[in-house]
Amino acid sequence: MEILDASAWRCPLPLLRVKLWLKAAEAGQQLRLLLRDSGSRQDIPAYVSRMGHAVEVLADDGEMLILMITKAS
Repeated sequence: MEILDASAWRCPLPLLRVKLWLKAAEAGQQLRLLLRDSGSRQDIPAYVSRMGHAVEVLADDGEMLILMITKAS
């Protein structure tokens, strides 16, 4: 499992980094993603789901969102 701390970045950089990770990752690989930017908190889970990959919310305290993304086959 890889960890990407994108909590200091603003949209669209976190989404671009997730897209690059998805392109390079193999099926079943997981990414733990940390986000604070409000746009990214909404856009990234929607994008990942729309592309057919699994996304799970591990924690959300209103300020920090932690996601687990699993690349589909």
